[in-house]
Amino acid sequence: MEATCTRPTVTELRLSSFKSHRGASFPLGPLTLFAGASGSGKSTALQVYESLARLGAGARLEEVFPDPVACVPERAAADAQGRRGFRIGCTVEGPVGPVRLDLAVQAEPELRIVGERLTSGGQTLLTTALRDPGRSSVQAAWYTAGSAPVTRAPLPDDLLGTALLPLRVAGKTEGQLRVLAAAEQTVVALRSVFACDPQPREMRRPVAVGEGRLRRGCENLAAVLHRTRHQCARRHARLATAARAGCVGPVAELAVEELTDGTVRALLARDGTGAGASGTPLGRLGEGELRYLALALVLLTGPGVLAMDQAAEVPPALQSLTVLADGFDRYMDRRQSRELLSLAAEICGDGHLRLVGAVGDAAYARGAAGVTVVDLDRDRTE
Repeated sequence: MEATCTRPTVTELRLSSFKSHRGASFPLGPLTLFAGASGSGKSTALQVYESLARLGAGARLEEVFPDPVACVPERAAADAQGRRGFRIGCTVEGPVGPVRLDLAVQAEPELRIVGERLTSGGQTLLTTALRDPGRSSVQAAWYTAGSAPVTRAPLPDDLLGTALLPLRVAGKTEGQLRVLAAAEQTVVALRSVFACDPQPREMRRPVAVGEGRLRRGCENLAAVLHRTRHQCARRHARLATAARAGCVGPVAELAVEELTDGTVRALLARDGTGAGASGTPLGRLGEGELRYLALALVLLTGPGVLAMDQAAEVPPALQSLTVLADGFDRYMDRRQSRELLSLAAEICGDGHLRLVGAVGDAAYARGAAGVTVVDLDRDRTE
């Protein structure tokens, strides 16, 4: 890929048959918020995105879907062989144009991938099908356009075939090169994901400095602030600015205090000194303030600070980080929600980061520049 190419990004999510969704297709922009009443399927949409991301990173099916029967739509009847399952997919835009990935998963009587299809430009590049239920493999066929139109070979039935293609396709014919380009674009987009759900209760405690990479629950927030304060003064200053907008009382800076037991705790310095007497430890903040600070930190940092595994073989300039944030505005008041959305829109606008979140009420986001609101109570297609 050349540096001038578009970064691979997931632009559509399909829940063809998954839990409460049937025939659902959702467009994804740089900043997308799923909104709707409790039980409308907001978290489910993010679960599917994360599941595809984990499969794209090489995770096995049972790791991604530990309770696969719960993913089967209610009242879905079994076929004559007692089989039930679910179907999901996505579209990835990038240098080779739109690429569609569709996946059929059998949940009962045994968890396995029974069908996978990768298509681009009207051409089917990969198909898999279960031919022998007694074997733990599927029959795959990928486009060759050489002396034979396709190449056939077995692939494991518990791994995403698209993620295996770079290891299986020789790349000698024009068709093989096209398959490789589409597969690599899809895998790069799926692997460039950080799913986070800040847990205020865990964020209140002092923590060891550690490696300084922010975990999913953001419980090591103080350790990451310790790192950013010393290694990235500009981003740390922007985070302090965000704290002033979303936290109660004056905020001079985000300080980190080293305790006698070797741990660190973060605090809001009220007068710029960072001294404990004039600062408020983050442990005393409200749940909304803590989640606001954690998500602001995620937006203002990057893969090097987040606990995620991007495609190391792809230059950072060609990757686009996608943050999945269930409960994007959970525990926050309207002012905090608007401030966080404004920060997210600014960051997502430069093209290096995308965000997909779930909110209960997106009234404050409707009409905001750069924000796509998917209202599951109104827009969902059955």
